[in-house]
Amino acid sequence: MTRPMRALIQPIVLLFIALNLLALPAIAETSRIKDLASVEGVRQNQLVGYGLVVGLNGSGDTLNNAPFTKQSLTAMLERLGVNTRGANLRTANVAAVMVTADLPAFGRRGSRIDVTVSALGDAKSLQGGTLLVTPLMGASGEIYAVAQGSVAIAGFQAEGAAATLTRGVPTVGRIANGALIEQEIEFQFKDTRSVKLALRNPDLTTGKRIAGAINEYMAANTAEPTDPSTVNLTIPKGYKGNMVQLLTEIEQLRIDPDQVARVVVDERSGVIVMGKDVRVSTVAIAQGNLTISVTEQPIVSQPEAFSNGQTVVVPRTTIQVDQGANNKLAVLNESVTLKELVDGLNALGIGPRDIISILQAIKTSGALQADIVVM
Repeated sequence: MTRPMRALIQPIVLLFIALNLLALPAIAETSRIKDLASVEGVRQNQLVGYGLVVGLNGSGDTLNNAPFTKQSLTAMLERLGVNTRGANLRTANVAAVMVTADLPAFGRRGSRIDVTVSALGDAKSLQGGTLLVTPLMGASGEIYAVAQGSVAIAGFQAEGAAATLTRGVPTVGRIANGALIEQEIEFQFKDTRSVKLALRNPDLTTGKRIAGAINEYMAANTAEPTDPSTVNLTIPKGYKGNMVQLLTEIEQLRIDPDQVARVVVDERSGVIVMGKDVRVSTVAIAQGNLTISVTEQPIVSQPEAFSNGQTVVVPRTTIQVDQGANNKLAVLNESVTLKELVDGLNALGIGPRDIISILQAIKTSGALQADIVVM
């Protein structure tokens, strides 16, 4: 390749790279419809059951304190042909548990799902235990799965005569693939003429953008937002009986989701989360606390030599008052960005808990253009 040709190609390559770099932020800000909405009716179903865990090394329920465990153990033994009515059972190797699981959408008969096992009585640990056959029911009371297997826990407990060490939660365990699906929840895609997309974060603007992206891709008015959380999708003629292909193509479309300006605060932990659209009108902020510090420092007073006095302890109290005289008034200009708001609050030298109080005061004054959600 000649030198003039290289000189001509190099600027073209650099221009192509620069255009790609400029396009990256726009792609990064968009999200797939798959991540923003779900198909109505395609969801998980919660299952729950009551069972017994056996094989514990003396860490099970105390039968005198957990009568339901004793009754369940007696009933189970009777079903197996062992009569223990009136017997004084004192075993500590059994624990009553609640078993929970999520039945996935389109879960088929014979497939397996994970289950979580939680102690119901006063058992100290489920380590080494085995869950006996436990039916798992839905909200309707019908049995959809049956669980059984060895319980795996992440925590442990060790104790001695004068000390006890507990790491994690030894009374909650998990059984991977521990339940077998026995009944399916019927849902036919091919017979539907329309589906509804349910937005995970309801918003009118986001719903309109989803409908617009679908209509543009399909070159027809097949999608229409009906409310802030629902987009109704009519099946085009070319996709009759092939709903899976339609949804597969639609869920990969990308849009720029909108959201309400919101500030979320957790007063217990001091966590503050602010969205990018939070804005503040012109406002002046001053923060100062009256702090009174009382320090007690006792002093030993001894009598003079060869005197009849006694050694006594004399209290000495020091009181300091901080009225926040060094704190100044700060002004936040109108329509400041999130970064400017955070920088302005940090410039006051205050902590997260005080920032929470300031944000609530700004909201009360009407200067904070966002919703405050207190957890």
